[in-house]
Amino acid sequence: MPATLYLEGPEESIKAALLVELRHRWAEGCPEAPAARVFRAAESGVDEILATFHGASLFTPRELSIVLDVEDLGRSERKVAALAEGLARPAGSSSLVLVERASEAPRKSLEPLRTACQVITSATPPTRRDLFAWGERRAARERVAVERAVLEQLVDACEGDPAVFFNELEKLFTWVGAGGRITEPDLAASLRPVAGADLAEYLAAVALGQPALAAQRLGRVLAAGASEGTLLFALSNLVGGALGGWARHREASDALRRRASPRDLARMLDALYRAEAAWKRGRADSVAVLEQATRVAASPPPRRENVARPAAT
Repeated sequence: MPATLYLEGPEESIKAALLVELRHRWAEGCPEAPAARVFRAAESGVDEILATFHGASLFTPRELSIVLDVEDLGRSERKVAALAEGLARPAGSSSLVLVERASEAPRKSLEPLRTACQVITSATPPTRRDLFAWGERRAARERVAVERAVLEQLVDACEGDPAVFFNELEKLFTWVGAGGRITEPDLAASLRPVAGADLAEYLAAVALGQPALAAQRLGRVLAAGASEGTLLFALSNLVGGALGGWARHREASDALRRRASPRDLARMLDALYRAEAAWKRGRADSVAVLEQATRVAASPPPRRENVARPAAT
């Protein structure tokens, strides 16, 4: 494990999977302090983070610390500079992992942190070969026997979506247990559509601004038997929650709020109300209405050009 690691990139599911692997490897190599300490940048001070990274005791000579949403520190140059300075002088054998959420463009304010870290890892969308290799490694770690053909079928069934792949993989390992064997009937049973789980993944893609992935997951939710009314309500609740209302999927609403301004959210909500009205009055095909509503909610907000106003006379 490097002393400091910076984890960035557009693929959040890859980041989550990497953190699971890092924590597992750390627990194997550091039985005296196997559990990682997790901080959120907005809730923890730089002094607290560095105290854990630099500190050591007789009973815990080293620790693994993970700082999530490190971009929240970017609002303060002073905090970024203080943390970067502390990262540049590691003490002992502890490790610190900084995790930055996906963004459309690199956050220049965080460059001092990237420079200070020993290793920078970018979580990019995996290829089919990457997912297959990941499945083989995870199966070996869980001591689960799985045929190559079964893994290939799983990769194909997930259509290259890493979040779905990791979720299905974990379900299979739980199904057969450590030391078990995954067969084709096991895979078929695991891949049976489940509307609730698919709905959460669909809303997550919308919230993160991934229209192509959201459209793909919309098809899965419909195949699982979700009704048009349920989906339109879920989208409205997602946007309404981002505006401060009650949210059934709070984490997804919070992600959408970070991505879109109140004005953009109001525009989305208006479009969803119009879509629901068109569907209820039979003016448009229900699937077409859902596809359009998904594109509106998942697409990046339109760029607004600054128009100079005439000077007052």
